[in-house]
Amino acid sequence: MQYAKDPVVDRSLQHSVRDGMANSAMVGGAETYLAAFALFFKASASQVMLLSTLPALLGALGQVLAAWMTRSGGRRKPLVVAGGILQALVWLPLLAMPLLLPDYAKPLRMADYAVPLLMVLITVYFFAGQLTTPLWTAWMGDLVPAKKRGRYFAYRSRLTTLTGFIALVVGGVGLHVADVLYATAWGFAALFAGAFIARLVSTWQISRMHEPERRTAQDSEVELDRNGWNKVRRSGALWFSSYVMLMQGSVAIAGPLIAVYMLNVLEFSYMELMLTTGGTVLVQYLTLNYWGRIADIFGNRLLLSVSSLMMPLLPALWLLSDNFWFLLAVQSFGGVAWGAFALSSGNLLYELVPSKQRATYSAFHNVLMAGGIFAGGMLGLALLQVVPSMAPVLGGSDLATPLLTVFLLSAVARLAVSVLLLRRVQEARPPRRHLTTHAYVLRVMRAAPVLGMAYEMVANLRRREPVTIEASEAALPKADEVLLDEPDTADAAGEPLLSEPVAEERRAEE
Repeated sequence: MQYAKDPVVDRSLQHSVRDGMANSAMVGGAETYLAAFALFFKASASQVMLLSTLPALLGALGQVLAAWMTRSGGRRKPLVVAGGILQALVWLPLLAMPLLLPDYAKPLRMADYAVPLLMVLITVYFFAGQLTTPLWTAWMGDLVPAKKRGRYFAYRSRLTTLTGFIALVVGGVGLHVADVLYATAWGFAALFAGAFIARLVSTWQISRMHEPERRTAQDSEVELDRNGWNKVRRSGALWFSSYVMLMQGSVAIAGPLIAVYMLNVLEFSYMELMLTTGGTVLVQYLTLNYWGRIADIFGNRLLLSVSSLMMPLLPALWLLSDNFWFLLAVQSFGGVAWGAFALSSGNLLYELVPSKQRATYSAFHNVLMAGGIFAGGMLGLALLQVVPSMAPVLGGSDLATPLLTVFLLSAVARLAVSVLLLRRVQEARPPRRHLTTHAYVLRVMRAAPVLGMAYEMVANLRRREPVTIEASEAALPKADEVLLDEPDTADAAGEPLLSEPVAEERRAEE
């Protein structure tokens, strides 16, 4: 598949696809299981929460450094390669930890020094990864032809997501087999060795890519001065970033604790952990084209609104049953919601921020996200110490720990953020057709004749006393049921069409 007339650029884009596939193999096959690795060392819920939030916050500072380096006008390729090598090297001490640390037979004592070491290593890992993100984004923006940008990244995303899913399944099965054979330490070591190799392959592919020269000062990133911030504010980007930050913080109240609940409370096997996690990834992959078509026709704000309606349901559904198959369905439904949220939020960030300030503002946006996730995680940790158990409400079950109460509060926080801030989010590119969120939901409901059957199936999955389900996931129309012409959402240069006020500001800027 050819994406550029220049053979040098086209080869670089093919290398980028292979880079993304190898990187996704690392993420799916190893990074996904870092929380399980911490729990292997008997880490507490508090330690798992810190491991899930603090390294990402500190690592996000790497994006600030990268944004400054982007404005300097220097070469990006050496820094991206160096970041990839550093990230690969972090896996070596991680794979050695379960094999070389003393007192392996006493994991409770190991947690005293294994978890702090994990904190340091994972922080370096995220810092190296975040350092390369703005540089890579700006580099790819120079390489990918504007008219083929959407198709290229859709093609790349499909392959990388599929690769990540396969790696996640292979890693989960391997870890389960190792656990059955009482060789869990060797199972984690094998996962991390594979991650080390995958990241090296990814970095090697990056090293073979061509980096176009930035010939003029106009090609360099522009610093966000007061005038730039005013343009960003008028475009609605700050309201959008505030909304996403608070939503991510609300998710983080419970998100990192789900692995703790599955492994420590429900005592899921690594195979069951893999299946529930993989369900999210697989459904997100399968719905990517559908959500892309909805965004092209009705706009990204509608897509963000629909995903925001689904977000509060995800943690609340964990209170209904502890049945594995029910929770697998919940996680799969999460793939539907997260696919819509990720696509719409990424597109809106691209639309709302002027191109010359995009790398700088993206770094600011991502630091906000990391800060929101950390704050939400700390709030969830504090709530876990004081909230009561849900046992009296759920029939006195031993599984109704305070974790479920935190899940419920996370659902309330997500709903509050959606109600209070979603209306502030604007859309720079006018949609081809206007459709309200309410009208879209009604369309989907009319396309779901099997809802009654779904209600009965969910109710029968209840292990404890029967529960009447008030709502269920609506079946989505198939992507091929929506007939589309070639989208006319770009101008002759391939840039997205903007609303008139934003377009005037962009013309004045140029």
